[in-house]
Amino acid sequence: MISTLSIVLKNPPIRVSALAIFFFGFSGAATSPYMSIIGIQELGLSDAGYSALILTAAFINVAASVLIGIFSDRLGSYRAPMLFVCLFGMLGYGLTFAFPKVSVFVASMLLLIPVYNALNSLIFANVRVSSKGMAVRELIAVNSAVRATISLSWVLVPGLVGFVLASRASMLPAFLLASLAAGICFLLFFFFLPKASVPLEARSNYAFVSSLGQIASRPVLVRLLAIALISSMLHVNGVVLPLVVTGNAGGTVADVGALVGIVALLEIVFILFWGWLERWLSPIVTLSAGASIYALYLLLLGFAQTPTQVYLLTVISGLGAAAIISIPITYLQNLIADRAGLGSSLIAVNIFLSGGLSSLLFAAGTGISDYSGTAILGAAAGLGGIALLVALDGPGRTGRLS
Repeated sequence: MISTLSIVLKNPPIRVSALAIFFFGFSGAATSPYMSIIGIQELGLSDAGYSALILTAAFINVAASVLIGIFSDRLGSYRAPMLFVCLFGMLGYGLTFAFPKVSVFVASMLLLIPVYNALNSLIFANVRVSSKGMAVRELIAVNSAVRATISLSWVLVPGLVGFVLASRASMLPAFLLASLAAGICFLLFFFFLPKASVPLEARSNYAFVSSLGQIASRPVLVRLLAIALISSMLHVNGVVLPLVVTGNAGGTVADVGALVGIVALLEIVFILFWGWLERWLSPIVTLSAGASIYALYLLLLGFAQTPTQVYLLTVISGLGAAAIISIPITYLQNLIADRAGLGSSLIAVNIFLSGGLSSLLFAAGTGISDYSGTAILGAAAGLGGIALLVALDGPGRTGRLS
Protein backbone atom coordinates (compact mmCIF):
# COMPACT_ATOMS: atom_id res chain seq x y z
CA MET A 1 0.00 0.00 0.00
CA ILE A 2 2.92 2.35 0.75
CA SER A 3 4.44 1.59 -2.66
CA THR A 4 1.12 2.48 -4.35
CA LEU A 5 0.98 5.85 -2.62
CA SER A 6 4.60 6.41 -3.62
CA ILE A 7 3.70 5.84 -7.29
CA VAL A 8 0.83 8.31 -7.05
CA LEU A 9 2.94 10.99 -5.38
CA LYS A 10 5.94 10.66 -7.71
CA ASN A 11 3.95 10.75 -10.97
CA PRO A 12 2.84 14.39 -11.62
CA PRO A 13 -0.22 13.62 -13.85
CA ILE A 14 -1.48 10.96 -11.44
CA ARG A 15 -0.78 13.16 -8.42
CA VAL A 16 -2.75 16.04 -9.94
CA SER A 17 -5.56 13.63 -10.90
CA ALA A 18 -5.76 12.35 -7.34
CA LEU A 19 -5.96 15.87 -5.93
CA ALA A 20 -8.54 16.91 -8.52
CA ILE A 21 -10.78 13.92 -7.93
CA PHE A 22 -10.82 14.76 -4.23
CA PHE A 23 -12.24 18.20 -5.05
CA PHE A 24 -14.58 16.64 -7.61
CA GLY A 25 -15.82 14.40 -4.81
CA PHE A 26 -15.99 17.48 -2.58
CA SER A 27 -18.50 19.15 -4.91
CA GLY A 28 -20.74 16.09 -4.88
CA ALA A 29 -20.37 15.42 -1.17
CA ALA A 30 -21.18 19.06 -0.36
CA THR A 31 -24.43 19.10 -2.33
CA SER A 32 -25.84 15.58 -2.81
CA PRO A 33 -27.01 15.08 0.80
CA TYR A 34 -28.96 18.34 0.60
CA MET A 35 -30.06 18.30 -3.06
CA SER A 36 -33.59 17.09 -2.36
CA ILE A 37 -33.97 19.55 0.53
CA ILE A 38 -32.98 22.45 -1.72
CA GLY A 39 -34.98 21.32 -4.73
CA ILE A 40 -38.19 20.33 -2.93
CA GLN A 41 -38.33 22.23 0.34
CA GLU A 42 -36.51 25.45 -0.53
CA LEU A 43 -37.32 25.90 -4.23
CA GLY A 44 -40.71 24.20 -4.36
CA LEU A 45 -40.31 21.28 -6.78
CA SER A 46 -42.83 18.46 -6.37
CA ASP A 47 -41.67 14.98 -5.36
CA ALA A 48 -42.55 13.62 -8.82
CA GLY A 49 -40.88 16.56 -10.54
CA TYR A 50 -37.71 16.11 -8.54
CA SER A 51 -37.61 12.36 -9.26
CA ALA A 52 -38.00 13.00 -12.99
CA LEU A 53 -35.27 15.63 -12.82
CA ILE A 54 -32.80 13.28 -11.12
CA LEU A 55 -33.52 10.46 -13.58
CA THR A 56 -33.09 12.73 -16.61
CA ALA A 57 -29.91 14.23 -15.19
CA ALA A 58 -28.46 10.73 -14.70
CA PHE A 59 -29.20 9.86 -18.33
CA ILE A 60 -27.63 13.11 -19.56
CA ASN A 61 -24.54 12.40 -17.44
CA VAL A 62 -24.10 9.02 -19.13
CA ALA A 63 -24.53 10.53 -22.59
CA ALA A 64 -22.10 13.34 -21.77
CA SER A 65 -19.50 10.93 -20.37
CA VAL A 66 -19.62 8.73 -23.48
CA LEU A 67 -19.61 11.62 -25.97
CA ILE A 68 -16.83 13.52 -24.21
CA GLY A 69 -14.88 10.28 -23.87
CA ILE A 70 -15.10 9.71 -27.63
CA PHE A 71 -14.17 13.32 -28.33
CA SER A 72 -11.20 13.13 -25.94
CA ASP A 73 -9.87 10.01 -27.64
CA ARG A 74 -10.17 11.70 -31.05
CA LEU A 75 -8.50 14.84 -29.70
CA GLY A 76 -5.71 12.76 -28.21
CA SER A 77 -5.65 14.79 -24.98
CA TYR A 78 -7.72 14.79 -21.78
CA ARG A 79 -6.46 18.07 -20.32
CA ALA A 80 -8.60 20.37 -22.49
CA PRO A 81 -11.83 18.36 -22.02
CA MET A 82 -11.26 18.31 -18.25
CA LEU A 83 -10.82 22.08 -18.20
CA PHE A 84 -13.98 22.38 -20.29
CA VAL A 85 -16.20 20.31 -17.99
CA CYS A 86 -14.84 22.09 -14.91
CA LEU A 87 -16.32 25.30 -16.29
CA PHE A 88 -19.71 23.59 -16.42
CA GLY A 89 -19.39 22.69 -12.74
CA MET A 90 -18.38 26.19 -11.74
CA LEU A 91 -21.34 27.64 -13.64
CA GLY A 92 -23.88 25.00 -12.64
CA TYR A 93 -23.29 25.20 -8.92
CA GLY A 94 -22.47 28.91 -8.94
CA LEU A 95 -25.59 30.02 -10.82
CA THR A 96 -27.83 27.97 -8.54
CA PHE A 97 -26.34 29.69 -5.51
CA ALA A 98 -26.46 33.17 -7.05
CA PHE A 99 -29.96 32.83 -8.55
CA PRO A 100 -31.96 30.42 -6.37
CA LYS A 101 -34.92 29.89 -8.65
CA VAL A 102 -36.57 26.68 -9.84
CA SER A 103 -35.77 27.48 -13.48
CA VAL A 104 -32.06 27.98 -12.72
CA PHE A 105 -31.92 24.88 -10.52
CA VAL A 106 -33.53 22.72 -13.23
CA ALA A 107 -31.32 24.16 -15.98
CA SER A 108 -28.19 23.57 -13.92
CA MET A 109 -29.22 20.03 -13.01
CA LEU A 110 -30.01 19.15 -16.63
CA LEU A 111 -27.51 21.12 -18.72
CA LEU A 112 -24.47 21.96 -16.60
CA ILE A 113 -23.87 19.66 -13.62
CA PRO A 114 -24.30 16.37 -15.59
CA VAL A 115 -21.57 17.51 -17.99
CA TYR A 116 -19.33 18.39 -15.04
CA ASN A 117 -19.91 14.93 -13.59
CA ALA A 118 -18.25 13.48 -16.70
CA LEU A 119 -15.02 14.65 -15.03
CA ASN A 120 -14.99 11.43 -13.00
CA SER A 121 -14.54 9.30 -16.14
CA LEU A 122 -12.08 11.77 -17.68
CA ILE A 123 -9.83 11.72 -14.64
CA PHE A 124 -9.59 7.93 -14.72
CA ALA A 125 -8.92 8.11 -18.46
CA ASN A 126 -6.08 10.54 -17.77
CA VAL A 127 -4.72 8.24 -15.05
CA ARG A 128 -4.76 5.32 -17.47
CA VAL A 129 -2.88 7.25 -20.17
CA SER A 130 -0.42 8.53 -17.57
CA SER A 131 0.16 4.95 -16.39
CA LYS A 132 1.23 3.70 -19.81
CA GLY A 133 3.98 1.14 -19.42
CA MET A 134 3.01 0.43 -15.84
CA ALA A 135 2.42 -3.20 -14.83
CA VAL A 136 -1.24 -4.22 -14.72
CA ARG A 137 -1.07 -4.86 -10.97
CA GLU A 138 0.35 -1.39 -10.39
CA LEU A 139 -2.34 0.21 -12.57
CA ILE A 140 -5.05 -1.54 -10.56
CA ALA A 141 -3.48 -0.37 -7.31
CA VAL A 142 -3.17 3.21 -8.60
CA ASN A 143 -6.81 3.26 -9.70
CA SER A 144 -7.78 2.03 -6.24
CA ALA A 145 -5.74 4.75 -4.55
CA VAL A 146 -7.26 7.47 -6.75
CA ARG A 147 -10.73 6.11 -6.06
CA ALA A 148 -10.02 6.15 -2.32
CA THR A 149 -9.65 9.93 -2.43
CA ILE A 150 -13.33 10.24 -3.43
CA SER A 151 -14.29 8.24 -0.35
CA LEU A 152 -12.08 10.53 1.70
CA SER A 153 -14.05 13.54 0.50
CA TRP A 154 -17.30 11.82 1.45
CA VAL A 155 -15.94 11.15 4.93
CA LEU A 156 -14.83 14.73 5.54
CA VAL A 157 -17.16 16.99 3.59
CA PRO A 158 -20.82 16.18 4.43
CA GLY A 159 -20.31 16.55 8.16
CA LEU A 160 -18.19 19.68 7.72
CA VAL A 161 -20.77 21.32 5.43
CA GLY A 162 -23.60 20.29 7.73
CA PHE A 163 -21.78 21.81 10.71
CA VAL A 164 -21.02 25.08 8.90
CA LEU A 165 -24.57 25.48 7.60
CA ALA A 166 -26.42 24.14 10.65
CA SER A 167 -27.42 27.59 11.87
CA ARG A 168 -28.46 28.88 8.43
CA ALA A 169 -32.00 28.93 7.11
CA SER A 170 -30.86 27.72 3.67
CA MET A 171 -28.52 24.98 2.47
CA LEU A 172 -27.81 26.85 -0.79
CA PRO A 173 -24.28 27.93 0.33
CA ALA A 174 -23.35 24.28 -0.23
CA PHE A 175 -23.60 25.06 -3.95
CA LEU A 176 -21.12 27.91 -3.55
CA LEU A 177 -18.66 25.50 -1.93
CA ALA A 178 -19.21 23.03 -4.77
CA SER A 179 -18.56 25.75 -7.34
CA LEU A 180 -15.31 26.68 -5.60
CA ALA A 181 -14.28 23.00 -5.58
CA ALA A 182 -14.89 22.80 -9.33
CA GLY A 183 -12.80 25.95 -9.69
CA ILE A 184 -9.94 24.32 -7.79
CA CYS A 185 -10.11 21.37 -10.20
CA PHE A 186 -9.82 23.83 -13.10
CA LEU A 187 -6.77 25.52 -11.55
CA LEU A 188 -5.09 22.17 -10.86
CA PHE A 189 -5.49 21.08 -14.48
CA PHE A 190 -4.55 24.48 -15.93
CA PHE A 191 -1.39 25.11 -13.91
CA PHE A 192 -0.12 21.70 -12.82
CA LEU A 193 -1.25 19.02 -15.28
CA PRO A 194 1.47 18.36 -17.89
CA LYS A 195 0.35 18.59 -21.50
CA ALA A 196 0.32 15.23 -23.24
CA SER A 197 -1.38 13.73 -26.27
CA VAL A 198 -1.88 10.43 -28.06
CA PRO A 199 0.00 10.24 -31.41
CA LEU A 200 -2.25 11.01 -34.39
CA GLU A 201 -1.66 7.63 -36.04
CA ALA A 202 -2.84 5.86 -32.87
CA ARG A 203 -6.25 7.58 -33.01
CA SER A 204 -6.92 7.65 -36.74
CA ASN A 205 -9.80 5.13 -36.54
CA TYR A 206 -11.70 6.70 -33.62
CA ALA A 207 -14.90 7.29 -35.62
CA PHE A 208 -17.98 8.33 -33.65
CA VAL A 209 -20.39 5.63 -34.83
CA SER A 210 -17.87 2.82 -34.52
CA SER A 211 -17.05 4.04 -31.01
CA LEU A 212 -20.70 3.72 -29.99
CA GLY A 213 -20.70 0.30 -31.64
CA GLN A 214 -17.91 -0.82 -29.33
CA ILE A 215 -20.06 -0.04 -26.29
CA ALA A 216 -23.12 -1.72 -27.85
CA SER A 217 -21.25 -4.91 -28.75
CA ARG A 218 -22.48 -8.06 -27.05
CA PRO A 219 -19.18 -8.88 -25.23
CA VAL A 220 -19.14 -5.43 -23.64
CA LEU A 221 -22.86 -5.26 -22.81
CA VAL A 222 -23.03 -8.64 -21.11
CA ARG A 223 -20.04 -7.78 -18.93
CA LEU A 224 -21.55 -4.39 -18.14
CA LEU A 225 -24.68 -6.24 -16.98
CA ALA A 226 -22.62 -8.45 -14.66
CA ILE A 227 -20.85 -5.46 -13.08
CA ALA A 228 -24.12 -3.49 -12.87
CA LEU A 229 -25.82 -6.34 -11.00
CA ILE A 230 -22.96 -6.38 -8.52
CA SER A 231 -22.90 -2.58 -8.19
CA SER A 232 -26.68 -2.44 -7.74
CA MET A 233 -26.17 -3.85 -4.24
CA LEU A 234 -24.64 -0.51 -3.21
CA HIS A 235 -27.66 1.41 -4.47
CA VAL A 236 -30.11 -1.00 -2.84
CA ASN A 237 -28.29 -0.57 0.45
CA GLY A 238 -28.36 3.22 0.10
CA VAL A 239 -32.16 3.13 0.00
CA VAL A 240 -32.82 0.22 2.34
CA LEU A 241 -30.32 0.85 5.15
CA PRO A 242 -32.06 3.95 6.60
CA LEU A 243 -35.43 2.20 6.37
CA VAL A 244 -34.23 -0.99 8.07
CA VAL A 245 -32.35 0.91 10.77
CA THR A 246 -35.30 3.14 11.66
CA GLY A 247 -37.80 0.33 11.08
CA ASN A 248 -37.12 -3.31 11.99
CA ALA A 249 -33.91 -2.49 13.87
CA GLY A 250 -35.56 0.23 15.98
CA GLY A 251 -32.80 2.80 15.48
CA THR A 252 -32.82 6.54 14.82
CA VAL A 253 -31.80 8.91 12.04
CA ALA A 254 -28.66 9.66 14.06
CA ASP A 255 -27.75 5.97 13.82
CA VAL A 256 -28.08 6.15 10.04
CA GLY A 257 -25.66 9.07 9.83
CA ALA A 258 -23.17 7.37 12.13
CA LEU A 259 -23.34 4.11 10.18
CA VAL A 260 -22.78 5.82 6.83
CA GLY A 261 -19.81 7.74 8.23
CA ILE A 262 -18.21 4.65 9.75
CA VAL A 263 -18.54 2.66 6.53
CA ALA A 264 -17.14 5.52 4.42
CA LEU A 265 -14.12 5.74 6.71
CA LEU A 266 -13.55 1.99 6.54
CA GLU A 267 -13.83 2.07 2.76
CA ILE A 268 -10.69 4.20 2.47
CA VAL A 269 -8.57 1.62 4.26
CA PHE A 270 -10.17 -1.34 2.55
CA ILE A 271 -9.88 0.16 -0.96
CA LEU A 272 -6.11 0.26 -0.48
CA PHE A 273 -6.25 -3.27 0.94
CA TRP A 274 -8.03 -4.65 -2.14
CA GLY A 275 -5.57 -2.83 -4.40
CA TRP A 276 -2.72 -4.50 -2.53
CA LEU A 277 -4.43 -7.92 -2.67
CA GLU A 278 -4.82 -7.71 -6.44
CA ARG A 279 -1.07 -7.97 -6.78
CA TRP A 280 -1.51 -11.69 -6.07
CA LEU A 281 -5.08 -12.45 -7.13
CA SER A 282 -6.83 -11.85 -10.44
CA PRO A 283 -9.35 -8.98 -10.62
CA ILE A 284 -12.23 -11.44 -11.17
CA VAL A 285 -11.35 -13.51 -8.11
CA THR A 286 -10.82 -10.40 -6.00
CA LEU A 287 -14.05 -8.72 -7.11
CA SER A 288 -16.02 -11.94 -6.65
CA ALA A 289 -14.69 -12.25 -3.11
CA GLY A 290 -15.47 -8.64 -2.22
CA ALA A 291 -18.93 -8.73 -3.82
CA SER A 292 -19.73 -11.99 -2.02
CA ILE A 293 -18.81 -10.35 1.27
CA TYR A 294 -21.16 -7.47 0.48
CA ALA A 295 -23.95 -9.86 -0.49
CA LEU A 296 -23.46 -11.54 2.89
CA TYR A 297 -23.76 -8.12 4.52
CA LEU A 298 -27.08 -7.41 2.76
CA LEU A 299 -28.40 -10.83 3.76
CA LEU A 300 -27.51 -10.21 7.40
CA LEU A 301 -28.94 -6.68 7.21
CA GLY A 302 -32.23 -8.25 6.18
CA PHE A 303 -32.31 -10.14 9.49
CA ALA A 304 -31.08 -7.30 11.75
CA GLN A 305 -33.34 -6.59 14.72
CA THR A 306 -31.34 -4.04 16.74
CA PRO A 307 -29.07 -1.05 15.96
CA THR A 308 -26.17 -2.90 17.61
CA GLN A 309 -26.47 -5.70 15.08
CA VAL A 310 -26.28 -3.19 12.21
CA TYR A 311 -23.24 -1.51 13.76
CA LEU A 312 -21.54 -4.89 13.95
CA LEU A 313 -22.06 -5.27 10.21
CA THR A 314 -20.13 -2.10 9.34
CA VAL A 315 -16.79 -3.91 8.97
CA ILE A 316 -18.32 -6.42 6.55
CA SER A 317 -20.12 -3.63 4.72
CA GLY A 318 -16.99 -1.47 4.39
CA LEU A 319 -14.86 -4.40 3.25
CA GLY A 320 -17.30 -5.48 0.55
CA ALA A 321 -18.23 -1.98 -0.59
CA ALA A 322 -14.57 -1.04 -1.02
CA ALA A 323 -14.12 -3.88 -3.50
CA ILE A 324 -17.23 -2.99 -5.49
CA ILE A 325 -16.41 0.71 -5.87
CA SER A 326 -12.73 0.28 -6.73
CA ILE A 327 -12.00 -3.02 -8.52
CA PRO A 328 -14.45 -2.64 -11.46
CA ILE A 329 -12.74 0.58 -12.61
CA THR A 330 -9.81 -1.15 -14.28
CA TYR A 331 -11.99 -4.05 -15.45
CA LEU A 332 -14.39 -1.67 -17.21
CA GLN A 333 -11.52 0.28 -18.77
CA ASN A 334 -10.10 -2.98 -20.12
CA LEU A 335 -13.35 -3.79 -21.91
CA ILE A 336 -12.22 -1.19 -24.47
CA ALA A 337 -8.55 -1.27 -23.57
CA ASP A 338 -7.19 0.78 -26.48
CA ARG A 339 -9.51 3.74 -25.80
CA ALA A 340 -8.84 5.43 -22.46
CA GLY A 341 -11.69 7.94 -22.81
CA LEU A 342 -14.30 5.55 -24.18
CA GLY A 343 -13.31 2.74 -21.83
CA SER A 344 -13.42 5.03 -18.80
CA SER A 345 -16.87 6.32 -19.82
CA LEU A 346 -18.14 2.82 -19.02
CA ILE A 347 -17.72 3.81 -15.35
CA ALA A 348 -20.59 6.28 -15.81
CA VAL A 349 -22.60 3.76 -17.83
CA ASN A 350 -22.25 1.27 -14.99
CA ILE A 351 -23.40 3.81 -12.41
CA PHE A 352 -26.50 4.52 -14.49
CA LEU A 353 -27.32 0.86 -15.17
CA SER A 354 -26.77 -0.22 -11.57
CA GLY A 355 -28.94 2.64 -10.33
CA GLY A 356 -31.73 1.60 -12.71
CA LEU A 357 -31.46 -2.03 -11.65
CA SER A 358 -31.61 -1.05 -7.99
CA SER A 359 -34.83 0.89 -8.63
CA LEU A 360 -36.37 -2.23 -10.19
CA LEU A 361 -35.14 -4.37 -7.30
CA PHE A 362 -36.57 -1.94 -4.74
CA ALA A 363 -39.93 -1.88 -6.51
CA ALA A 364 -40.01 -5.68 -6.77
CA GLY A 365 -38.77 -6.21 -3.21
CA THR A 366 -41.23 -3.85 -1.58
CA GLY A 367 -43.99 -5.28 -3.76
CA ILE A 368 -43.57 -8.84 -2.52
CA SER A 369 -41.94 -8.26 0.88
CA ASP A 370 -40.73 -5.54 3.25
CA TYR A 371 -37.51 -3.53 3.41
CA SER A 372 -35.61 -6.42 4.95
CA GLY A 373 -36.78 -8.70 2.16
CA THR A 374 -35.65 -6.09 -0.36
CA ALA A 375 -32.14 -6.19 1.12
CA ILE A 376 -32.10 -9.96 0.65
CA LEU A 377 -33.33 -9.59 -2.94
CA GLY A 378 -30.52 -7.11 -3.58
CA ALA A 379 -28.02 -9.67 -2.29
CA ALA A 380 -29.48 -12.28 -4.63
CA ALA A 381 -29.06 -9.94 -7.61
CA GLY A 382 -25.45 -9.32 -6.63
CA LEU A 383 -24.76 -13.04 -6.40
CA GLY A 384 -26.28 -13.41 -9.87
CA GLY A 385 -23.86 -10.78 -11.15
CA ILE A 386 -20.94 -12.64 -9.56
CA ALA A 387 -22.02 -15.90 -11.19
CA LEU A 388 -22.30 -14.21 -14.60
CA LEU A 389 -18.91 -12.54 -14.22
CA VAL A 390 -17.18 -15.80 -13.26
CA ALA A 391 -18.90 -17.63 -16.14
CA LEU A 392 -17.59 -15.01 -18.57
CA ASP A 393 -14.10 -14.29 -17.31
CA GLY A 394 -13.40 -16.56 -14.36
CA PRO A 395 -10.30 -18.74 -13.98
CA GLY A 396 -9.85 -21.06 -16.93
CA ARG A 397 -12.24 -19.15 -19.20
CA THR A 398 -11.15 -18.18 -22.71
CA GLY A 399 -12.17 -15.28 -24.90
CA ARG A 400 -11.68 -12.64 -22.22
CA LEU A 401 -11.57 -9.09 -23.49
CA SER A 402 -8.16 -7.52 -23.13
